[in-house]
Amino acid sequence: MTPVESIVERGQIAQQKYEQYTQAQVNLVVEAVAWAILEPKRNQELAELAVQDTGLGDVADKFKKNFRKTLGLIRDLSTAKTVGVIFENLKTGLTEYARPVGVVAAITPSTNPGATPINKILNALKCRNAVVVAPSPKGHSTCARLLEFIHQQLDLVNAPRDLVQMLPFPITKDSTNELMRLADLVVATGSQANIRAAYSSGTPAFGVGAGNVLAIIDEHADLNGAAAKITQSKIFDNATSCSSENGVVICADVYSGAIQALENAGGVMLDEADKKRLEGVMFQGGKLTSTLTAQYPSVIAERAQLQNPKAKEAKFLMVEEDSFGSCAPFSGEKLSPVLTVWKAADFKAAQDLVTHVYDYQGNGHSVGLHTALSGDVMEKRAATLAENLKVARVIVNQAHTIATGGSFENGLPFSLSMGCGTWGKNNFSDNMNYRHYLNITRVVRPIPERVPKVEDLLKDYFARFPQA
Repeated sequence: MTPVESIVERGQIAQQKYEQYTQAQVNLVVEAVAWAILEPKRNQELAELAVQDTGLGDVADKFKKNFRKTLGLIRDLSTAKTVGVIFENLKTGLTEYARPVGVVAAITPSTNPGATPINKILNALKCRNAVVVAPSPKGHSTCARLLEFIHQQLDLVNAPRDLVQMLPFPITKDSTNELMRLADLVVATGSQANIRAAYSSGTPAFGVGAGNVLAIIDEHADLNGAAAKITQSKIFDNATSCSSENGVVICADVYSGAIQALENAGGVMLDEADKKRLEGVMFQGGKLTSTLTAQYPSVIAERAQLQNPKAKEAKFLMVEEDSFGSCAPFSGEKLSPVLTVWKAADFKAAQDLVTHVYDYQGNGHSVGLHTALSGDVMEKRAATLAENLKVARVIVNQAHTIATGGSFENGLPFSLSMGCGTWGKNNFSDNMNYRHYLNITRVVRPIPERVPKVEDLLKDYFARFPQA
């Protein structure tokens, strides 16, 4: 038996015991495991370890992310029913029972080595599953420490430790692939290579699409408010999130004012020479390198040898672009505090430009819209984007990174894994949530027969095309 086979077998044994828990017992386990990362001292240690070992992001922002994402998820889970009857309709004779899926393989990225594993773990446990985490190699140490805290909490509530396990070090593609083959469900977040591996593992899988989020600032926007939200979002955790704005499309009527607002908020616009210097380090052969991923602007300025003296003091850097696609690498995802800026003639032109950029990279994820704060303008513009762009979310007048994965100020489920639908080559377009970790069994009872008449169901057709 291989080490991975042994881990999965132990998970199966623990899950079979856990499946007998009542809803109250499950809820207690979930609350206990949540405290493993919500407790401030443990959270701080995990945040520091994450940045130390991955070299990505910001400790204070990691702390905030670990706390807010977990707190929000626990809020979502607190009222969810995942044991026994979860739906009943006597009129249709249907009753639905929540059932676990078994052992979940949780594939997690280096960008969020604490927040993403705990999110998947809590969702899995809420649905009476066991879970085995496959962290990125860089995120291994953070995940291992998190599991030490989780096991302490499981001991406290007398739940099996083997409900939550991880792959042993060193993390390899072979061990991760073996885990995915042996598990009952794969939930994958990270590189598109990992997502493709999950989908081809032979195990049912949920995987997420690529980022490259753009935001539109239209002629009705509160420019200072938009700039403040974009800045808050862009610089959070040094743009590790797939929901971080990679570009902003600004309507021409307010372009100069919007640029000024972004500069006032801490952005620094690079000239063409510095843009070329940055491109030479950030992209190799038109493809994004990891050299500048999730680094501070000061580090980026130094590594790219930028000449603008303000670059080292910037909150984020900006480059102007007038094209898209492989000929314009800055139109793609950057995973760093670098923001691409386009000028569009009007809102329709802005929408068209987003379409072209997303066809290159980013279809399915999300788009941001900064417009009038309320009223018909806001509703019509949001509706236009929702009906025409290949996106699963239209985020209106919010800091995109904060809002897309669920926020206390919107109604999306808290998550660190955003489905992008078929546009992003995913099989779902929701924020990944506990319902993706459930099987549902339906009891189907007989009801009085109701057979409709053909002429009633096809009445509109027959009215237009009378049959001979």
